[in-house]
Amino acid sequence: MDIATTSALILLTMIGLLAIGVPMAFVSGAIAVFLAFINFGPNALFILGSRTADFLNSFALVAVPMFVLMASILERSGIAKDLYRAFHISAGNLRGGVAIVTLLVAIMLGATTGIIGGEVVLLGLIALPQMIKLGYNRKLAIGTITAGGSLGTMIPPSIILIFYGITAEVSISDLFLATIFPAFLLALLYIGYILIRCHINPSLGPVAHESDNKLSWKDKLSLFKGVIIPIIVAVVVLGSIYGGFASITESAAIGVAGTLIAAWVRRELTWKMLRGALIQSMKTCGMVFWLVFGTNSLIGIYNLLGGITFAKQILIGVSSEPIVIISVMVAVFLLLGMFIDWIGILFLTMPIFQPTLQAMGYDPIWFGIVFNLSMQIAYLTPPFGPACFYLKGVAPQEITLQEILSAQWPFIALQVLALSIVILFPSLSLWLPNLY
Repeated sequence: MDIATTSALILLTMIGLLAIGVPMAFVSGAIAVFLAFINFGPNALFILGSRTADFLNSFALVAVPMFVLMASILERSGIAKDLYRAFHISAGNLRGGVAIVTLLVAIMLGATTGIIGGEVVLLGLIALPQMIKLGYNRKLAIGTITAGGSLGTMIPPSIILIFYGITAEVSISDLFLATIFPAFLLALLYIGYILIRCHINPSLGPVAHESDNKLSWKDKLSLFKGVIIPIIVAVVVLGSIYGGFASITESAAIGVAGTLIAAWVRRELTWKMLRGALIQSMKTCGMVFWLVFGTNSLIGIYNLLGGITFAKQILIGVSSEPIVIISVMVAVFLLLGMFIDWIGILFLTMPIFQPTLQAMGYDPIWFGIVFNLSMQIAYLTPPFGPACFYLKGVAPQEITLQEILSAQWPFIALQVLALSIVILFPSLSLWLPNLY
């Protein structure tokens, strides 16, 4: 069977298995095992095992469970809730102030976790009821939480960028530097949109409660006492990475130690809390790593069959214009993002796209940011839209999934704008890494 027919059958099989509810990890893994056995015999199964072992041999991979554990401790110790409260009372009389506070808290949480699901759930539990109680427009509140919660993967330490750096064999520290400006560009676009909409129609974002506005600055500052240590932890983790004092993995370990100290100071460090955080972290990492094993194995077998060369020829044959090829790659990201998770997209596409990018002379650091911004759009885009489903799981019953999905479009438009700016002006994401 020629590689074109094999590629078509792989695609159709994946669509069929995903349609009947088979998890992506088992879909890609099963296809990999079948192709290896049919084309190369039983001994080829050792190839799959060796690829998995080689991937797990990366020391940087240890940072993933560390950052996931940080997120779990933050969630279960009540630190995130106090952080939101501390920022919330500072909103004052600003129209849309609570929505902007929600975005600022999302940025702070992103700087300590880098995980989308936990952020959306936390903000959905803490911020959504508060905004609805204040009389915020529900679609504006919903979109703020899903878009803000998704920002966690754009802000270092980003789990997506860690996996991208391992896959593309580029510096994770450089990726963290490169994502800073695009992340804040996206956050500023969200904030600008909220301010403009609430200025045009003040009823969309009423001011905070009068009781909060009457608090003195001394009382307001006292509310930050419980979150000083987590803020220091975020600064130390990122400072140790950018300052060159510690590797990504060492910084992740420092972060876990810092969050444990913060929980202990707050008297929240109990065996029950720690046990729950460890179990949650194991479940999250188990899901991610099984996705990695399956897709990594599939790409290995596909490469042996000549699939990477075949896909590269198709991409180059689309057009001689590099911008057109980049646009096709982004379109593939967005199309796949409607149906599968980012980890599957990363491992299915990067071995195919990276050789083409190198041939065109594009910087893989820059393309990592392009990929990450594309995943921001995928998080909100139906029918998969994971951020929407995360929020639906904790939203009040009267808020339907259809309402959540329909609230995403203004924020998707802002994400497309940010992605276009980064594609057209690569230096916006590369100037910080080039300084070091």
